Amino acid sequence: MTTAEHRGTGPKRLAVVLLLVALLVAAGLAWLLRPDDAGGRPFAMGSPTLQPVSVPQAPKTCGDPATAPFTPTSVTIPHVVKNADVLALPRDGNNVPGVPPTSAKFTFAWDRPGIKPGSDRGNVLLNAHTWPDGSAVGNVMLDKLHEGDRIVLRGAKSELCYTVSKRVEVLASKGYPPYYARDGVPQIALIVCSGQRLGPGQWTHRTIWFADPTA
Repeated sequence: MTTAEHRGTGPKRLAVVLLLVALLVAAGLAWLLRPDDAGGRPFAMGSPTLQPVSVPQAPKTCGDPATAPFTPTSVTIPHVVKNADVLALPRDGNNVPGVPPTSAKFTFAWDRPGIKPGSDRGNVLLNAHTWPDGSAVGNVMLDKLHEGDRIVLRGAKSELCYTVSKRVEVLASKGYPPYYARDGVPQIALIVCSGQRLGPGQWTHRTIWFADPTA
């Protein structure tokens, strides 16, 4: 072979090699992009096989809401009090719902002759103390309990959750008849003393929270 012939074979061999490489690449791409089933869906190169993802469900506000009336024994109000005692008390000689002992700063009273939680209508009447030095649960509620907040009433084997729908302050001297409603939607009506303290057990106003049952 002459020098000229030898020089001519170099480019030819390079061309042949490049052609073979191109054919191999094309064949590889054709294999990677082949249909993966009869429907012709492309196989995504490098994609992992997707598994169903289990999304945890948000817990219910009440784990097992009561379906029948019950006697409340404790109350929880987030950011206010947890599992505070609820006393079932009779009314006094003037037919006014009983109140907790003055020493029970973080105890609630429930109007025993009245409506029970879980009833289909009427107000569940609750009350608690406010202290002039700010150390009772009523003081904390006046500061922190607002519309949209949650109240949970529990009994021996039952519970119901409520959402505060209304907060109102009224003059103690005028009263507030809607507090005592026995008809209408079932709800909590929770009252504490507020305003200015005039003397032992005497305040100028009352603050009332109404709360509706929620799931």
